[in-house]
Amino acid sequence: MFPRASVAIPPVTAAQMREVDRLMVEVYSIALLQMMEHAGRAVARVARECFLDGDLRERRVVVLAGTGGNGGGGFVAARHLHNAGADIEVWATRTDDAYVGVPAHQLAILRTIGVAVTSGDAVPAPAALVVDALVGYSLDGAPRGATAERIQWANGQPAPVLSLDLPSGLDATTGEAFDPHIRAAATVTLALPKTGLGRGDGPDATGTVYLADISVPPKLYDRMGVPAEPLFGAGDILRI
Repeated sequence: MFPRASVAIPPVTAAQMREVDRLMVEVYSIALLQMMEHAGRAVARVARECFLDGDLRERRVVVLAGTGGNGGGGFVAARHLHNAGADIEVWATRTDDAYVGVPAHQLAILRTIGVAVTSGDAVPAPAALVVDALVGYSLDGAPRGATAERIQWANGQPAPVLSLDLPSGLDATTGEAFDPHIRAAATVTLALPKTGLGRGDGPDATGTVYLADISVPPKLYDRMGVPAEPLFGAGDILRI
């Protein structure tokens, strides 16, 4: 299991997290591709250790992926789980041509290595775990269309749901849970926890919360005036 955080961890709003992402790329030359790799690998590790008994061979996992950065992190998680022997199916919200930039790059890797990626109305078979990578802190109002359909499907499954960054349908800043929203067994949040995880409906939607290191330099937080001391001395994934 993962160690508990031993230092104070300040939460950030969606606007602050957007600034973290901007500074990472524009000032510190840490590319989205690198951050996404860290995020997806962390989700795969939590999936293995907390839900799949450490052995992924022939364990079935369904990854629900949106078109943005959250979906790209889900594609990375799917790749790592597949490489370790899991039976992976990715259920995307759109067809391949809707993906651009780094998420499209991650999707292309999955196609190359033979991971099953489907979209449309074809419903996946039951799984041991569902990974929610539909929408992250960029959520704007209640999920609609294919995203809403996949949230409703996930909530109807007997398998636990593991969310990337925050449960889809939860406002990252206010903690308002829209209809529909994911009811997660656990959430792997990135860099710093979002304020919405601890406010409003957040605590009921997130399950156990893990914090994953995506290589944010402490100087970045100093630049923003966020009082975050080095967090990950005990490990790159912490339980909070």
